Amino acid sequence: MRPDSTASYFPVGRGLNKLLAGLKIVYEYLVLYGGLVLFGLICFSWSLIAGILRPLLPQRIGIRIGQWTIMAGFRAFLLVMKASGIVHLDLGALDSLRADRSLIIAPNHPTLVDVVLIVSRLPNIACIMKAEIWDNIFLGGGARLAGYIRNDSPRNMIRLASAATQSASQLLVFPEGTRTLPHEPVSRFKGGFALIAKTAGVPVQAVFLETNSGFLGKGCSLFRKPEFPLIYRARLGRRFEVEGEVKAFVTDLEGYYRQALGTGTAGHGEGSSSAHRAAAPRMLTARTRLR
Repeated sequence: MRPDSTASYFPVGRGLNKLLAGLKIVYEYLVLYGGLVLFGLICFSWSLIAGILRPLLPQRIGIRIGQWTIMAGFRAFLLVMKASGIVHLDLGALDSLRADRSLIIAPNHPTLVDVVLIVSRLPNIACIMKAEIWDNIFLGGGARLAGYIRNDSPRNMIRLASAATQSASQLLVFPEGTRTLPHEPVSRFKGGFALIAKTAGVPVQAVFLETNSGFLGKGCSLFRKPEFPLIYRARLGRRFEVEGEVKAFVTDLEGYYRQALGTGTAGHGEGSSSAHRAAAPRMLTARTRLR
């Protein structure tokens, strides 16, 4: 009687598949959290070096070195994560902004990695940082050398941010002020970025960040393993100059982002209709001058 080869083959196949699936999960965990450790080491090492360099270098040279080094470090980190296969990136659209000067770059803010995504492509950009991050031992030294702006008081922040853009730097500002609420295209916009743009007389560049995952989004635990690959994409919107009332500009720009990223209902009030939201880009164009 011939042995039933089928009966022995399939259990072996199933066992191998389970083994490979288990190894894949282990690999993804190691790369993800090993990558986060690597990122922390990069930031900490540069923070220590930058803290030593800052009092030794002229301010202008220190800012240039600081901003370029942060860009290079962030880009190296993303290249490692991309090479691992767990992250896919489409950030090439940002490269067209590299030569632009005196510009506010205003992306939406879906995850904690948004700063890394933007800064990794732009060598001449400053950021506005929370005071506790600016003073942090892991990030503070590099941030101070790069001329990043400490968000301690609104008046001082606007003054320093305006001076940074007028000196030909780009300025990264998230109009939402914090990460986007879950299940929303964007959260309600704050007015600080528009006030800076109007005070400095510089344009606002819309940037749309998109991802397939809520990992490191608002309310997402760092230890909750996401589905891989993580995909991040950046695309450019229109460029606007703030004219007229700042509050009206902010409201209309929020509508423009909502339409570009997916129609939402929050942030418009109970009486708002989808027709009103769809009209937001036309209203914005009427109140601002497009470059």
